[in-house]
Amino acid sequence: MSQKVIDDYRTLTGHEKAAILLLAVGEETASKMFAVMDDEEIKDLSVVMANLGSVHATVIERLIVDFADQMGQGGALAGTMEGTERFLGKVLGKRADGILDDIRGPAGRTIWDKLNYIPETTLANYLKNEYPQTAAVVLSRVRPDHAAKVISALPDGLAMEVVMRMLRLETVPREVLDDVERILRNEFMANLGKNTTKNRHEEIAEIFNALDATTERRFLQALEDRNPEAALKVRESMFKFEDLQRLDPAGIQTLLRSVDKSKLGLALKGASEALRDLFLSNMSERAGKMLRDDMEQMGPVRVKDVSEAQASVVETAKDLAAREEINLTRKGGEDELIY
Repeated sequence: MSQKVIDDYRTLTGHEKAAILLLAVGEETASKMFAVMDDEEIKDLSVVMANLGSVHATVIERLIVDFADQMGQGGALAGTMEGTERFLGKVLGKRADGILDDIRGPAGRTIWDKLNYIPETTLANYLKNEYPQTAAVVLSRVRPDHAAKVISALPDGLAMEVVMRMLRLETVPREVLDDVERILRNEFMANLGKNTTKNRHEEIAEIFNALDATTERRFLQALEDRNPEAALKVRESMFKFEDLQRLDPAGIQTLLRSVDKSKLGLALKGASEALRDLFLSNMSERAGKMLRDDMEQMGPVRVKDVSEAQASVVETAKDLAAREEINLTRKGGEDELIY
């Protein structure tokens, strides 16, 4: 991408003129100017400085007549993010950190900044396949609180090896850091972006699961009319018969009172042993025996018939959930009761 070049004084905005002036007068003089500005003014000017690009010497001469000879001999100025970071760091010290974070934005953060927002288990899974020395370098560059979580997620032996190497770690040569940054950017972060992309069909399935049964059927039918393949994938990702294992005993009993008994046996015919036992254990001994007998007498059944029966039971469950008579949230979540 070609660098922006400013060669026409007439096109400059007020902020651009101020930014060029600050770059031109040098750090010592600029520090006196910044000292009388508030953070918002500094932030606004910093954004302009970071995106200034190259400023032609004739523009500098026009701006600062008193320094025309010096600036003309010095050639052009270049406003870049890196230059702005160095400039603000020397002028403002620690005060520059918060301002730089704001003007960088998420996309402008360094690779080390970005690692602080990677889940510890994800980063640990990557580092456990790297050399312990590489892991030590990486964890020495992230926030201590995040490094602690990552170390805790590493296998015990590797975690201690990384800690020992961090203790012996001295100043890391720039070329080593550059190499580690390149690997992290080209391998880890690139693959992370691919692997963490959420399945769009699953997203739609989650939305449809939150609809009432009537609206859900209407949307699914409309989707099927327009894109049968997508509708099938969404259906496969939606609440399934096996997900009824989320129900507690009271929920199963409520469902048993409401479900079409003629379809329950057929639905359970294709269920896992665990789900079948969950239903039977919440029925009376007599009712459970009758259901088992019914299932045995069915003999071989078509997959299509089982799927339709299971869909009918799931629809009943969702209707009950919509009326808040049962809870379909996953066990172990915030809605779980502690006794």
